[in-house]
Amino acid sequence: MLVLIDGNSILNRAFYGIMGSKMLTTPDGKYTNAVYGFLAIMFKVLDDLKPDYMAVAFDLKAPTARHKMYEGYKATRKGMPNELAEQMPIIKEILQLMNITIIEKEGYEADDILGTLAKRGEKANIPVTILSGDRDTFQLASKKVTIRIPHTKMGKSETDNFGEKEIIEKYGLKPVQLIEVKGLMGDTSDNIPGVPGVGEKTAIDLIKKYKSIDKLYEALENGTDDIKGKLREKLTANKELALLSRTLGTINTEVPIEQSIEDLKRKEWNNEKVLEKFKELRFNRFIERFNLQNTDISPKSQNKTLEELVTIEKITQDKIPQIISKIKQQKEMVYFLGKKELNADSENMIKKKINSISIYLEDENIAYYIEIENENLIQSWKEIFESKDIKKIRI
Repeated sequence: MLVLIDGNSILNRAFYGIMGSKMLTTPDGKYTNAVYGFLAIMFKVLDDLKPDYMAVAFDLKAPTARHKMYEGYKATRKGMPNELAEQMPIIKEILQLMNITIIEKEGYEADDILGTLAKRGEKANIPVTILSGDRDTFQLASKKVTIRIPHTKMGKSETDNFGEKEIIEKYGLKPVQLIEVKGLMGDTSDNIPGVPGVGEKTAIDLIKKYKSIDKLYEALENGTDDIKGKLREKLTANKELALLSRTLGTINTEVPIEQSIEDLKRKEWNNEKVLEKFKELRFNRFIERFNLQNTDISPKSQNKTLEELVTIEKITQDKIPQIISKIKQQKEMVYFLGKKELNADSENMIKKKINSISIYLEDENIAYYIEIENENLIQSWKEIFESKDIKKIRI
């Protein structure tokens, strides 16, 4: 499985999805809502699909071939808000720390990069999923290529998947024919003109009947069409705009990308660096989710690996009183609570359950680990956790 992510689209969607009173920042005022949302969406895809290969494509500021072809291309778009722009280098840094390939190409858009890699994956007989909030990518759908569109429903993040079958069911057209539809109807978000006065429904109906813009105009010019009135006038007067718009709306699938599919193979994260960055951004939920703190048991030894740092000893219930006694003596406890997800369909308000406790004793340089098999084991630690005399450091 190859997963391709439209970086700008997903970051933008995440930014506007976590705004207003929910806008996330670090203590020093750095905005993090788009980064957090992007990672949450990406991690959901990784959990669902478990891809072997992965890449994230981003747009660059340099003009593309489309800008040179049509001066008005995307001219009506507002600039990226500063609160979002300052998060772009942060997400790229995190992706690099996770050893996820980032691809940018001057003169090309992210869609072109995604399209090129999708076709390469398809030719290599590798299933491809494109994660994007942009439905322009629907034209890339096929039996091997699926477009995944994230959205929010009832406050919950969900996704819709569109392969060739789903596109045909939704529009009554093959994915590649959506390029023809865009040529007729245009696209206000990208300032692609289309034929003035032709909307989506009319454009779809015309392509269903005539199959393509070329065949539509062939019928108009030969008088073999049954189009009348103002629609005929509009189409006849704007043939060049229709052809230009179709070209502007066509994703380039032949971008000269140096990376091969094998170069996109997923690799291990740089856990220590990812942990450091997540701590800086206060992404505690992600630290817990990926158990990253195990690379950093002691707050005083952040630059060491776990193996260099501590001896890890799994203990049984009978040794708990000894550990508690030592904690009382040193009046400090460094701990981590391991948790597991409960059934997603559960009616319980709490969706996670503690399944282990790890205690680090600095004097011994040992991390004691115990699995929690029943509520009685949790009660054993109650006195320590409730004591105001013992400093507690959660990692």
